[in-house]
Order: sequence, then C-alpha cells, then structure tokens
Amino acid sequence: MRKENKTSVTEFILLGFSDHPHLQLFISVIVSLIFLISVLGNMVFIMLVCAEPHLQKPMYFFLSNLSFLDICNTSITLSTLLHGLVTRNALISLSLCITQLHFFMSLTSTEFLLLTAMAYDRYVAICNPLRYVLIMNRRTCILLAFASWILGFLDVIPHTVLASQLSFCKGNEINHFFCDFEALIKLSCSDMHKIEILIFSEGVYLVFIPFALTLTSYIYIISSILKIRSAKGSLKAFSTCSSHLTVVILFYGSLICVYMNPTSAYSPDRDKLFSLLYTTLIPMLNPIVYSLRNVEVKTALIRIINIKETSL
Repeated sequence: MRKENKTSVTEFILLGFSDHPHLQLFISVIVSLIFLISVLGNMVFIMLVCAEPHLQKPMYFFLSNLSFLDICNTSITLSTLLHGLVTRNALISLSLCITQLHFFMSLTSTEFLLLTAMAYDRYVAICNPLRYVLIMNRRTCILLAFASWILGFLDVIPHTVLASQLSFCKGNEINHFFCDFEALIKLSCSDMHKIEILIFSEGVYLVFIPFALTLTSYIYIISSILKIRSAKGSLKAFSTCSSHLTVVILFYGSLICVYMNPTSAYSPDRDKLFSLLYTTLIPMLNPIVYSLRNVEVKTALIRIINIKETSL
C-alpha cells in the first residue's frame, strides 16, 4: 500500500468571523471590552486575595488559581482573534498553532481539575465543618492545586504530539478564531483511529471522572443542607456553594454544547459561538460571580478602597 505523503502546510488561515464582514467592527469592540474586563477583574481579585489577610482561606486560594488560569486562557485564545480583527491578517504558523492548541487544552484540562478540587473543598466545609481547618490545611491546598496544574499540562502532551504529526490535505483554512483541536483535525487526511481513542480516553479521564466527583460532592452537600432545620442556616450553607455551582454549570454546559455532539450535527458557527462564550464571558463572569455574592470579598474590597482614599 502506498504511503501517503504529508503535505507541506506551514501556516493556516483562521477564518474567525470573516463570514460576517458587516459585524467585524462590532465584534472587535465587544471582544476587546470583554477581554479587558476579564483580565482586569481577575487581576484585581488575585491582588485582593494576596493583600487581604481575611481572604487567606482555601476557597480563595483556589479562586485565585482559577483567576490566573482564566487570564492565561483568555489571553491565549483571544490574542489571535483580536490580532486578525485589527490587522486583517489571520495567518498563523503551524508551530504557533500547535503551541496555542497545547496551552489552550492544558489550561482547559487544569480548569476541570481545579473545579473538582473546589467542589471537594465545599464538600468538606459543609459536610465536615468541625474538621475543615484540619483537612483543608495549607499543605493539602497546595498539593491539590499543584496536582491540577501538573496533570492538566501532562494530559494533553499526547494530543500535541499527534497534532504535530498530522498530514493536512484539505486546505489550510481553520474555521475557528483559534487553533481548536476539532477544527484542526477536520483538515487532516491522516488516520483518525488513534486520535479517536485518545479523545474518548480523555473524555472519560478528564471530563466524566471530574464531573462525577463534582456531582457526588454536591449530592452529599445538598443532602447535608436539607438536614439543617434552620432556614437561615440552610440558606447560609447553600450560599457558600452557589457561586461555585454556577461556574461549574456554565463551564461544563458550554463545553458539552461544543464537544459532546455527534459529527452529523457539527456546526462551525454554533461551535465558534459557544467557544467564544467559555473563552470570554465565563472568565469575565467568574470574578464577578464570586465577588458580588461574597460578603468577605466585598468587605475586603471596600476596606482597601477606604485605605487608599485615606492615604491620599
């Protein structure tokens, strides 16, 4: 059997939203504003956690990790979109495309694991409050966060290796605003058997298992809340978890809409829309959701603002 020659594709064209030329200016302004709000909001949250002693708690430690992750993920994915919209140059080299793909998938994998660690933190806080300080000590928090980052980056190495070895014979136009794995492999004429096995394995290991652990944590949490006789106590307990639960639903929901659909139902426009949701809106909403619904964060922010005004 004749071996298929690998095409000499050295760069790709990111189509982005070029099929809507009349909306280019509007998209540029909206994405730029969301990007700035997202980065500034998450940076302020991280600095607030670092500066305020009252926020030196496990929950805020994980939230600051999530904020840093959101800054990185937003910067990586939106950089090519904004560059293409502003300069009208949507070219990206093969090496840069693979690099962007690697970091995007690594950061997304890390977020799955971080959200699971945060669910465990909420489980201990609600279901075992008397031992919370003992269980969720500084060492445990650092190990959970460190493991999330390391496993998240190690997990996608096989994807990066396989993607770098693909043969491209179906053009060089990626119908997306960044180098998404699914959009990239649609240009390939290589054997997809290994990739399909890898995607399925990752789906079990990195999506199903963390989701199952998160779901199990909340089953126990809700069960414990329902046992609280005081309505005020139940509401207070639930409020400590509602922000995290909101982010989990938004994150998993948007990813399921993009990646958990049959091939026959594939729609580039829909996928780009939902991808824009979890790469822009969710990172922007995370610090808002966690801050506005949290008395400690609002109090710390007001205290720091008052200190700054007094010093002036």
